[in-house]
Amino acid sequence: MAPLKEIYRHGLALLTDLYQLTMAQGYWRLGRAERRAVFHLFFRRSPFNSGYTIAAGLGTLLEALDGLRFEPEELDYLATLKAADGSRLFEAGFLEYLGNLHLSCDIDAIPEGTVVFPQEPLVRVRGPILQCQVLETLLLNILNFQTLVATKAARICRAAKGDPVLEFGLRRAQGIDGGLAASRAAYIGGCTATSNVMAGKLYGIPVRGTHAHSWVMSFDSEPEAFEAYARAMPNNCLFLVDTYDSIQGVRHAIEAGRRLQEYGGRLLGIRLDSGDLAYLSHRARQMLDEAGFTDAMIVASNDLDETIIASLKEQGAAVNAWGVGTRLVTAHEEPALGGIYKLAAIESTGTDGGWDLRVKVSEQAVKTTIPGMLQVRRYRYNDTLAGDMIFDEAVIGPPRGRATVLVDPADPTRRKRLDDACTSEDLLVPVLREGQVTYKGPALDQIRERTGEQIDLLHPSIRRFLNPHEYPVGLERRLHEKRESLILAMRGHGGD
Repeated sequence: MAPLKEIYRHGLALLTDLYQLTMAQGYWRLGRAERRAVFHLFFRRSPFNSGYTIAAGLGTLLEALDGLRFEPEELDYLATLKAADGSRLFEAGFLEYLGNLHLSCDIDAIPEGTVVFPQEPLVRVRGPILQCQVLETLLLNILNFQTLVATKAARICRAAKGDPVLEFGLRRAQGIDGGLAASRAAYIGGCTATSNVMAGKLYGIPVRGTHAHSWVMSFDSEPEAFEAYARAMPNNCLFLVDTYDSIQGVRHAIEAGRRLQEYGGRLLGIRLDSGDLAYLSHRARQMLDEAGFTDAMIVASNDLDETIIASLKEQGAAVNAWGVGTRLVTAHEEPALGGIYKLAAIESTGTDGGWDLRVKVSEQAVKTTIPGMLQVRRYRYNDTLAGDMIFDEAVIGPPRGRATVLVDPADPTRRKRLDDACTSEDLLVPVLREGQVTYKGPALDQIRERTGEQIDLLHPSIRRFLNPHEYPVGLERRLHEKRESLILAMRGHGGD
């Protein structure tokens, strides 16, 4: 099944910013279109003040890249665009070039469900610079949002401490695409089900839902509404009890539950959607237990997020499952991941066929980029992640498992030595070679399991919500030294 092709019947080549295409024409006009380059996609700060981020969106990205090309109708549209002087923005020869273009890039990426950290490349793109440039917006659009929502979902699920979290956000999501992408990413982050039926069909995510307030309000009384729903859907009876009065609603749900039992049905539970959820859940649990419905669930909803759920758990709320919508799918308080895509190396014009490294220098240390053909090596000590090293694959990397030093890219005086006993693995794996998808990713269920396993490998100080400890990420020493020399040269101090 290919979800993107189910949604879109036309190509995605124009899902880009205009300046990507104007730069592409510039490369073409100057004869630089085929010059090979290396770009990296990364972010500078973890969202939600979190100690970690969850990589997501790679499966969707690979779908988008599979067979990506400029269709005739897309080229016809580009031919209509005008420059500032009224002439054609794109000349016919360039559009013909685009029409004959077949993706030939190599892409390496960190698998979905992996914990990742600032400055680490989530994706490395290597190929003709024109192609690398045209891919930028598509990569950022897909990976930024899904990574953001997967991280929010992971935090919410951690706050729920093993209780099921149901994603209910489609009605508040940012459009159709946002709703589908959010449902997928929320499941990767740990949610157990979604209310989004299309996401269920496209991605195989379990779907859940019963009735809304409008069902109750469409009848003359709440008891009549519950009784009618029980007759209509005897195998799906979880009643929303707060339309008029939550405690009275629980009584009416119990009455309907007893009648359900008479004709072989079962009361699944109730949902609380307003009021003091801690108090109401305790009272509802007492009432349900006394009535003999000890296995009936209590589901809570109402603008929940990780902070509110954590507070309710601390209060001992008798909630069995959590319905989270708006604050999950809109990534409340953090509207964007802030992922970026930067050039790190370009093919040398000399005869050696090597690479010229490139670095963007900024007055802000955090905005100074890392040059090279980057890879991330993750070190692990027993059952805990010990630190990540960013290194240049064009330089021979340090032997695996051997002691090494991480140099903080923002403050080179901060260094961490990793123990000789650490094991290691390289995180970026091949996903595209010569434009062909070579990576068969795991099923969504397996990605979701990986998320939980990865978070469990983090030290508790990094997992905590408030002021988490900073996970060690640093540059390999030779990469740090090369970067420093490039920065000095760019600032006119190369001979000092």
